[in-house]
Amino acid sequence: QVHLEESGGGLVRAWGSLLLSCVHSERTLTGYTVAWFRQTPQNGREFLAAVGWNTVSTFYTDSEVKYRFTISRDSAKKAAYLQMDSLTPEDSAAYYCAASRTYGTRQAEHYTDWGQGTQVTVSS
Repeated sequence: QVHLEESGGGLVRAWGSLLLSCVHSERTLTGYTVAWFRQTPQNGREFLAAVGWNTVSTFYTDSEVKYRFTISRDSAKKAAYLQMDSLTPEDSAAYYCAASRTYGTRQAEHYTDWGQGTQVTVSS
């Protein structure tokens, strides 16, 4: 089992930015894809972005989010990140990182390990 811990959420004004971090300090996660999802009661769980174990290959949602969010990964620091820019109130959600042995997958059911989430609230 992989322990993932998110941080960096909080309250931000519209058009601001946040950097979310996902630390997996117990393991290097070689061979795993790490992804970011978000969840709201209205929209359920939504895939945002994923990064392969090689830290170079990235995969994004087809929505406009892909133009504002950037995923990255630092194997040495055992962490993945989600840079979020130009935030709007519609981005308010609980954000989760997750790990999967299925390369580049966008499907939540392929992710076997999840963090506890970090809340992002964007005020207008």
